[in-house]
Amino acid sequence: MPRFPGVDYLQIDSLFNEQELLVRQTTRQFIEDRGIPLIRDCFRDGRFPKELIPEMGELGFFGANLEGYGCAGMSNVEYGLIMQEIERCDSGLRSFVSVQGALVMYPILTYGSEEQKQHWLPRLQSGKAIGCFGLTEPGYGSNPAGMTTKAVKDGSHWVLNGEKTWITNGGVADVAVVWARAEDGIRGFLVEAGTPGYSTSDIHGKLSMRASVTSSLAFADCRIPAENMLPNVRGLKGPLGCLSQARHGIGWGVLGAAMDCYETARQYTILRKQFDDKPIAGHQLVQEKLAWMITEITKGQLLALHCGRLKDQGKLEPAHISMLKQNNVAIALECARLSRDLLGGNGIMDEYPIMRHLCNLETVKTYEGTDHIHTLVIGERVTGIAAYK
Repeated sequence: MPRFPGVDYLQIDSLFNEQELLVRQTTRQFIEDRGIPLIRDCFRDGRFPKELIPEMGELGFFGANLEGYGCAGMSNVEYGLIMQEIERCDSGLRSFVSVQGALVMYPILTYGSEEQKQHWLPRLQSGKAIGCFGLTEPGYGSNPAGMTTKAVKDGSHWVLNGEKTWITNGGVADVAVVWARAEDGIRGFLVEAGTPGYSTSDIHGKLSMRASVTSSLAFADCRIPAENMLPNVRGLKGPLGCLSQARHGIGWGVLGAAMDCYETARQYTILRKQFDDKPIAGHQLVQEKLAWMITEITKGQLLALHCGRLKDQGKLEPAHISMLKQNNVAIALECARLSRDLLGGNGIMDEYPIMRHLCNLETVKTYEGTDHIHTLVIGERVTGIAAYK
């Protein structure tokens, strides 16, 4: 396939400044040169491309929109464009970057002590350390308030007991940001790999996100120093605040997957000939699918850009992010399905990226707030009535 030309039906590039376009081009070049040549085999083999971690650290991808401690200090729009280009390669690769920055570095920066920030953030930013985020439990996904993982104070230590699951990066993480129920409410803790009583097990047999490490975490009388608690947060606002950071990146990232599917299908239908040696792109039903895709991608771009601008102004609300995540994942998934259809039997072959994106996006639709939950958040915003309670 030729190099990616970009997708810009409505001259949306004119809404980006020079620095934003430079960030996107730098990320795009990295993905073209280093990510795309690796990702098909990684997905096929169920392997995360860990060799890319140092390079992504050098490019400032980890915690790109955070300030200080070696972080790049980019705008939220620049960060979104990075997520878009990375997910154009693969949702698993974007998930790694998203978890590292939004779910590990962000809570340490926002809720952590100065000692915790100094110790972890430069290492996480460079990729010399890897982090994971332990919130979801086997019995509690959409309802994190029901978590059963407990933390009990014992002198100068905390003792953790419980289990977390569906944890991206879990089996390779040097540090886990773990949320547990303490006597005074839900608290966050930093648990280092190798701590007695802390173990991980990778989840196998996945037909989606195969180029991503997904694990379960177990805590059996796991003793950690008292200073490993995040001191500046208590309650669900801690983990939910982290998820808002990550969901913003997802809303941008899935556009990259949608763009890759659309562009693959567009080029294929122009070159593929059928019925009197005519390109199938000349048929009305084919054009209807391409027109739907480019229209929805364009609307998704405008939604993501406006949310990014609002976030940079400090005006973006969680309910706004729910619309961004819910809408853009839904249209990306439909773009993948329509693109698969346009490629016919070739659409299921891993010579093309479409089926990989399709499988990945089924997971992205579920994690960090299911489609249903985000729909209800939007519903509560417009009615004032919480239907999920």
